[in-house]
Amino acid sequence: NQCGVLLLDLCAIIHTLRIFETSSSQVPNFPEYVVVGVLNDLEILRCDGETRRNKPKQEWMNRVTEDDPLFWIWTTQLCVNYLQRSKGNIENIKQLLNQTEGAHIWQWMFGCDWDDETDDITGYVQCAFDGEDFISLDPSTESWVAAKSEAVFTKMRWERSGQIQRYKHYIHKVCNVGLKNFVRYGEKTLRRTELPLVSLLQKSSSSPVTCHATGFYPDRARLFWTKDGDELLEDVDPGEILPNEDATFQTSVTLDLSSVPSKDWDRYHCVFQVSGDKKKYVTRLDQSKIRTNGENLTTLPPSLSIFVLRVLQGLPVLFEMWMWAEFSCLFHKQCFVSALHLKWCVCESQEQIAFK
Repeated sequence: NQCGVLLLDLCAIIHTLRIFETSSSQVPNFPEYVVVGVLNDLEILRCDGETRRNKPKQEWMNRVTEDDPLFWIWTTQLCVNYLQRSKGNIENIKQLLNQTEGAHIWQWMFGCDWDDETDDITGYVQCAFDGEDFISLDPSTESWVAAKSEAVFTKMRWERSGQIQRYKHYIHKVCNVGLKNFVRYGEKTLRRTELPLVSLLQKSSSSPVTCHATGFYPDRARLFWTKDGDELLEDVDPGEILPNEDATFQTSVTLDLSSVPSKDWDRYHCVFQVSGDKKKYVTRLDQSKIRTNGENLTTLPPSLSIFVLRVLQGLPVLFEMWMWAEFSCLFHKQCFVSALHLKWCVCESQEQIAFK
């Protein structure tokens, strides 16, 4: 199902809850342990080895005590317990892989997706070491899948310990119930619609033109170039949809105009469209509206200023995200960190597994 902007509350939406646990060893200026809870790409809770407290990251998450008065107490205790366990885990993995020296990161992701129309729940558990797949859970065969030969010993040990049944319980009971409650608490925030600020950027007069849209929500949106009303599939370079620090999103698409006479530029338009909505927000390619390398960036919004700076310097957009981040992501296979919001893709694949 695809939902129109004005009908979001009447249409099916896939809601996601993911818990990212990261342990580090000998990584400067990075916490030894941090847990982040992410609901629909929005950070909702956080606990780390320094504070040793689980805290809400959204005001409406304080409503969790309406259903569970002791929620922040028992989840804080879990965080402290997992902190001790994580130290052992990363040391065991380092010994197993014979990599006891240098900086290392162990990442663990647990979560579930909920279709609010069919009520189907999809769950997953994945682990990675230094940004590479290590082991994941396949509930259809009730077994752990070793991504590399070094993980076979861990697979056998975990299967003997009965952890599979425990994780299946977490998916259907803990994650399922928590996800639905969290969506209810944050309904106004999660179902809102915000339109973007769209800007045209160019490093020099001979460089491609980048159309940049920032500040939109939700992330189910497209940004594309058209010529005479028809979408262009050639000479374009679409970017990823990335989160901003204010729980909105940004994206970009670049158009190569090297073979296009300047008199024909007005035939081109940058189009923003929310998925499922027929309405299009169109920005005409106007040379007088393009922001260039000589422009004063201090008058621009912070997120756009930094984006412009990176584009004009010819640097990848993701570099902006790392430099502007609260932490560094040292091992980043399919992974990035946005400002104040951690978003880790811990494994090479994001295959989702339905629990039966």
